[in-house]
Amino acid sequence: MGQAPAEVKGHIPQGVELPPARAGERALERRRRAAAYLQLLPGWLYLCVGFVIPLVIIVYTSLTTSGLFSTGGNATFSWHWANYSDGLSLYSNIYIRSLVYAGIATTICIGLAYPMAYWIAFYGGKWKSTLFMLILVPFFVSFVIRTVQWNFILGTDGLLFGPLKNHGLLSDSFHVLRTPIAVIAGITYNFLPFAALPLYVALERIDHGLVEAGKDLYASPSVAFRKVVLPLSFPGIFAAIILTFVPATGDYVNAVVLGGTGTTMIGQIIQNQFLEAHQYSIAAALSVVLMAGMLVIALIYARILGTEDETLAAA
Repeated sequence: MGQAPAEVKGHIPQGVELPPARAGERALERRRRAAAYLQLLPGWLYLCVGFVIPLVIIVYTSLTTSGLFSTGGNATFSWHWANYSDGLSLYSNIYIRSLVYAGIATTICIGLAYPMAYWIAFYGGKWKSTLFMLILVPFFVSFVIRTVQWNFILGTDGLLFGPLKNHGLLSDSFHVLRTPIAVIAGITYNFLPFAALPLYVALERIDHGLVEAGKDLYASPSVAFRKVVLPLSFPGIFAAIILTFVPATGDYVNAVVLGGTGTTMIGQIIQNQFLEAHQYSIAAALSVVLMAGMLVIALIYARILGTEDETLAAA
């Protein structure tokens, strides 16, 4: 076989001019690429201003002796790593408590959201969109208002326990508010849609013909679910874990509204150090540690499922 012409290979011989049509195609391609980058520019600017710059400021502040925004501008950058060791020594138990609360809430969210998403995806029929919207309805109400309402539901004489006490089914001293149960319940309620969304996307994408093929091969419904549906929904499960666990770990609204002194979470500590104690360096160090932990989870996701999975992107 003879050697292919240079222009077929994508190379232009020196001194050879492209035909007008080819030159026009190249110019059009360059304009399309330029237009694509221009369309990305607002997003990149938003990420830079809203994420990268604040992140740099937080990391910088975590290594100063008095904080970037200290009164009088006396911050001194000195690679003060003691902020991290001091923060971890003081609040390591709070970190662990936050991880435990978030882990329990995430597990409950997955346990509740998966059956709902499964039923809607496989048996919802023409009502799929309507049924799924019912799960997302709480998003139309303020996060704080939704959390405050749980005070009336879980209160000592509230909507749930008041009637039970009046009928003698519970003792007068029984209470749930200001306990870990109340905080975990609030986190579960508020973050349930975060788990339902990626689960539904993953389950809705599954070809129902694969399940029918499994049944044709004499698999029972439970076996078909375990061997076909569950493995194919793993990307959605992992995405649901990330979308629920990450924000739940840093949440402080539920702990403030529904918890007590024994249910403090790391988000409360960071908020208090920043806005009340004005210990900016410690607060920044605690924030960096929290972000680093969440980054590790994201890297685990990328390692296990890859960065090209469409389930998380669709979520």
